[in-house]
Amino acid sequence: MDLPDLFQKYWPFLALGLWFAYKWWNSKRVIAMLPELRKNGAMLIDVRSAGEFASGHAPGTINIPLQELGSRLGEIPKSSPVVLCCASGTRSGMAKLLLRTKGYSMVHNVGTWSKLLG
Repeated sequence: MDLPDLFQKYWPFLALGLWFAYKWWNSKRVIAMLPELRKNGAMLIDVRSAGEFASGHAPGTINIPLQELGSRLGEIPKSSPVVLCCASGTRSGMAKLLLRTKGYSMVHNVGTWSKLLG
């Protein structure tokens, strides 16, 4: 089997691997930026459910569940950086897309909320 055949047969696995690699790289990048983002007044938002947030969260985060985010945009200033987190990085990724479409330019997805503990 030659390379084009391998690629054609296994491209979904390659795409999935690249997606996870991107999530890992982006999370590391945001973690490195956290001190500067905090210095610039970043708002740390945990988009998990209220029950998940109550069972554990990083200090300084506020809870705006993903399903409520669209109706609570007034609580999030567009002039400050926003750092989003959740349980795995998926909901915070969706929240990032929502905020970007609503005109927020300084939005970062750190992934899991526990990454804000360090």
